[in-house]
Amino acid sequence: MASTKVVICIDRGGTFTDCIGFSKNASNPNAQVKTHVVKLLSEDPQNYPDAPREGIRRILELATGKPHARDQPVDTSTIEIVRMGTTVATNALLERKGESTALFITKGFKDLLHIGNQSRPKIFDLAIHRPDVLYSDVQEVDERLTLVGYTSTPDGMNVFIPKGDPSYVKGITDEWVRVLKAPDLQVVEKQLKESYAKGIRSVAICLMHSFTYPEHERLIGEVAEKVGFTHVTTSSNIMPMIKIVPRGNSAVADAYLTPRIQKYIESFYSGFDSGIRGDPKTGRSLVEFMQSDGGLAPVDAFSGFRAILSGPAGGVVGYALTSWSEIEKVPIIGFDMGGTSTDVSRYAGAYEHVFETTTAGITIQAPQLDINTVAAGGGSRLFYRNGIFVVGPESAGANPGPACYRKGGPLAITDANLLLGRLIPDYFPKIFGKTEKEPLDVEATQTAFKELASQMPGGGERRSLDEVAYGFVKVANEAMCRPIRALTQAKGYDTSNHILASFGGAGGQHACAIARSLGIKTILIHKYSSILSAFGLSLADVVQELQEPSAVILEQANLAHLKSRGAALSAQVSSKLQSQGFPESHIRTRIYLNLRYQGTDTAIMIAEPADQSWDFIKPFVAQYQQEFGFTLQDRDVVVDDIRVRGVGKSSTSIAAERNGMKDWVTELDEASRATESLVVEPDSHASVYFEETGRVPKVPVYILDKCSRGTRLAGPCLIIDKTATIVVEPGCRATITSEHAIIEVGDGHRGRNRVTTALDPIQLSIFGHRFMSIAEQMGRTLQKTAISTNIKERLDFSCALFGPDGGLVANAPHIPVHLGSMQEAVRWQMNYYKNTPGVEPLKDGDVLVTNHPAAGGSHLPDITVITPVFNDGQIVFFVASRGHHADIGGIQPGSMPPNSRELYQEGAAMKSFKLVSHGNFQTDGITKILLDEPAQYPGCTGTRCLRDNISDLKAQVAANHKGILLVKSLIEEYGLEVVQAYMLHIRENAEIAVRDLLRKVHAKYGPVLTSIDYMDDGSPINLTITIDPSTGSARFDFSGTGAQVYANTNAPRSVTYSAIIYCLRCLVNLEMPLNQGALAPVTVVIPPSSLLDPSDTAAVVGGNVLTSQRLCDVIFKAFRAAAASQGCTNNFTFGKTPDSNGQNGFGYYETIAGGSGAGPEWEGKSGVHTHMTNTRITDPEILERRYPVILREFGLRKGSGGNGLHRGGDGVVREMEFLERIDVSILSERRVFRPYGMEGGVDAEPGRNYLIRKIPGGERVLSFGGKNAAVVNPGDRVRIETPGGGGWGKLDR
Repeated sequence: MASTKVVICIDRGGTFTDCIGFSKNASNPNAQVKTHVVKLLSEDPQNYPDAPREGIRRILELATGKPHARDQPVDTSTIEIVRMGTTVATNALLERKGESTALFITKGFKDLLHIGNQSRPKIFDLAIHRPDVLYSDVQEVDERLTLVGYTSTPDGMNVFIPKGDPSYVKGITDEWVRVLKAPDLQVVEKQLKESYAKGIRSVAICLMHSFTYPEHERLIGEVAEKVGFTHVTTSSNIMPMIKIVPRGNSAVADAYLTPRIQKYIESFYSGFDSGIRGDPKTGRSLVEFMQSDGGLAPVDAFSGFRAILSGPAGGVVGYALTSWSEIEKVPIIGFDMGGTSTDVSRYAGAYEHVFETTTAGITIQAPQLDINTVAAGGGSRLFYRNGIFVVGPESAGANPGPACYRKGGPLAITDANLLLGRLIPDYFPKIFGKTEKEPLDVEATQTAFKELASQMPGGGERRSLDEVAYGFVKVANEAMCRPIRALTQAKGYDTSNHILASFGGAGGQHACAIARSLGIKTILIHKYSSILSAFGLSLADVVQELQEPSAVILEQANLAHLKSRGAALSAQVSSKLQSQGFPESHIRTRIYLNLRYQGTDTAIMIAEPADQSWDFIKPFVAQYQQEFGFTLQDRDVVVDDIRVRGVGKSSTSIAAERNGMKDWVTELDEASRATESLVVEPDSHASVYFEETGRVPKVPVYILDKCSRGTRLAGPCLIIDKTATIVVEPGCRATITSEHAIIEVGDGHRGRNRVTTALDPIQLSIFGHRFMSIAEQMGRTLQKTAISTNIKERLDFSCALFGPDGGLVANAPHIPVHLGSMQEAVRWQMNYYKNTPGVEPLKDGDVLVTNHPAAGGSHLPDITVITPVFNDGQIVFFVASRGHHADIGGIQPGSMPPNSRELYQEGAAMKSFKLVSHGNFQTDGITKILLDEPAQYPGCTGTRCLRDNISDLKAQVAANHKGILLVKSLIEEYGLEVVQAYMLHIRENAEIAVRDLLRKVHAKYGPVLTSIDYMDDGSPINLTITIDPSTGSARFDFSGTGAQVYANTNAPRSVTYSAIIYCLRCLVNLEMPLNQGALAPVTVVIPPSSLLDPSDTAAVVGGNVLTSQRLCDVIFKAFRAAAASQGCTNNFTFGKTPDSNGQNGFGYYETIAGGSGAGPEWEGKSGVHTHMTNTRITDPEILERRYPVILREFGLRKGSGGNGLHRGGDGVVREMEFLERIDVSILSERRVFRPYGMEGGVDAEPGRNYLIRKIPGGERVLSFGGKNAAVVNPGDRVRIETPGGGGWGKLDR
């Protein structure tokens, strides 16, 4: 047995691989642990094939003093354990280099994972980029389950279960399931053999409702193993949670990634002797991998879908276990700045997990640490675009790396820090150049910065290279502050009441500036900060988790059953950990319940109380109040999932050594009370640039290892570790403890004292981030606090910030049709309260509500809540939120009637009402408007879901309140004059971009652009654009457009403005804040009483969702930018009017995707929302749980896109069967006129709608038309086939 035993921990990042080893003489219990650190490039194929293996080799050489040849298998006799965090799974996902996989899914849903939630990632990209699906073959299984009953009404769960009928079975969730059709396993075997014959060896199986009834998946999995598949994943086994789309994606990701990981592990093993495979007698593995949830897994249990955050998770464990103080219990923000990106997270004594995340376009259900990633790291590239400093998201990577890496790379943040003196080549690892022994190249960095500065106004003479470089650092800092604010403020926490734990290779260079920007007073930087993700692995525990779904109410009657299920899962978890070599005394288990209020979507995972009282309600209510600002005391609490997390306590030498260490708070207190301060001499001095002082020629440079515990160092100074540089800015002070450099952050010179009202491109970028962050955080608040499916799940809402003139300042990227129209609503209210005799002026504490098309509304279901922001008694900004309410009364459930002729038929209409007056919510007043007033009209009722309306309006008020707090914080930081000046500067920036665009269009196509298209009723939309190149302005003249119609496709003027601003932003195609400035160069002419300027009483519900789409097609046609997209949102509603007691009514609304138009350089996308909407669609399993329906088919409509050099995207097919007698309606377009192709491209297929009546002995298929309503009976179906997108360019045959 070797006398030296080594624990090796490795974090393979995108740029660097960090390795730390701990060696100890195993025969001497009193021997000290020695530490060995190695940092190397993650990719360096000229020198080694695999970075982790090379790191282990080097650490073993350091620990044993013996050479380990690169070309020989590594001797493992001295290795105690190897722990790894790896990006192998993430990279395979990003690069689409996983295992060829087949997907087996319920019949009717083969394209479900392609469509996903039907939204597009970037709303302004005409060339829509959505990541490809991971599977290479898909087979539909002719089987079907459905849930019995539905939850949207109290009567929905009063179900009759026939005795002795074997098709009715109890699911795991205690819900009744009906087996409509079991799979024919002989047919399935034939299908599996077809996939196997294509060379596929990995299969994912995901069937509808398998989360509660997994039997069909289990049977098919057994057949797949019999056929010979080497990897079989069933969705019900890996993550049995409701929602087939993320569960299916998780199953496919596991099938796609796990074999890739296994191949990597075999390749990794091949560089070692046989000992690397562990001890077969004890079952203990020699290699463990970090999982996304912060727990380790033995190598044979490490799976793909749990590996996505393997790398960053080690860092969270590292800072959590080294920075959390049991004395102070102050929550910590983890700030992990690496080479490619920055990860931020939060720790308050327990790991914060999320259970659904999206990585590389794939939504995965798995327990993962709540880590937010921003594309700003040391390798983030620097650009000067459109008068703004831009950082990332492109990265220089490890190869070629930043300009200073001696591989001809581009400018990056690392170069900025090098130029500013914050990185010193003499102290940085010399691993560059052909010999791997050269330092950073300062000259290459300076040359690249001079070239970049020459692109700026004045050729770079207006500011020094230092100012240019620091400008990029400031922009990067603000980009990194955004997710930190989101992580804290959006959850109801004050960011300043945290400690910043900074780590990662670049973290120490930015920590002081980040902390100051966030108001944080204390920074902790661990002595292994640059390799803390690797160090964290040494402290982590092995984790085993099991989870089962549930659907029971959390009440006394169900407690015994829940406890029994929890105990059974705990026993299974303990058994698995014991099989991995952990004695029972080292195993800890904890039960969690995933809880939500009945009728809501937001579940919170609550840990079993420490007293084991099973009183989960109290912590659930407290956390709900903390996060959302309210509770729903009149609603039951539902248990969605029962989860058990088991921990095998770590017993590595380093973990044991840390047990007796002092809390850092104690050490800091001792140092501050010391009568004599320890003096340490600087190792050298450096010339460093700081914003407060400019360049300081002699900044002391200290070596961390030479600073004794208790040393206090005043800023400015640099502290150098073997693998990291810490910048202590002026006004800050560092104290060295046994484990940390603790920086106490002084106020310094805050931005308010330095930023002026004059335009500065650096501040322009920073304010762009800040304004957008306000709108985004408002949106998060609204999504979380709302009740309805429309806002919470479909995300049919927008939040925005407006200037004192009512003009748009920043709009989060939510729903495009709201973009230009919301500012019209704000301006209408301004004018009304300012210029209407007898109307009391607005006061602080007032909140307005409006939805009337004559007052800037789009259509009545879109209700806008507007709040003025006061400062010293004056309105200085407005904040507003617009959300689509599921029902506001009228002639049809869902308030989207296809046949409305007058506005009153579409529901409650409000030009202006003070929803909150003098701080008091006007419940009685808004109830009268929503419930009583619509019911006065013939054939109409008031809202069918008043409780949800009130809840959502309160959520909109809360979102606006969040915006007000953030605006006031910005004013406090910079001063009102500066904030309003940059509001104007940002508008001017957008204006300049649009004027430049119009000049380019003029040069290409001349001064006059024309276009015409027709609504399905024949109404023309005519547009003539006249461009003046001397001013870069344009006149959009819609003369010749048809008259307003006695139907509901009339579009309020505000909708035309929305379409124009959206189209211009798409055509500019630059990252710029969207605001009122984009419309400044444009004059709009709309003929009165036309389709685009109807009277106050005209019906408009279709104008917002249909005519708006046709407007976009007409504008893009004039600019010759793209072929027509589907030109519709395919609005489908169904519902039930409440009974005489106001109970058992419901309304459901969805918009359905189609095809996008092709363009000169791109193919159209299939099954995606386009242009004026981007709402999500309800997951099929959620839909069937809530409503009396069966979704029979949801897939692509093959061949419906127009052909051409670039083909248009295909529409979709959506077919729904109804289980009760209810009202249905369809409101759609492009059922007559086809979406046009361009430049010789073929037109797409128009849409089609069918009503399929069940009749004795068969069915009757009826064309349902583009706009229609009906009452359906049990067994009837509606089938909607949406239009495709037009093709571009003549196809050469």
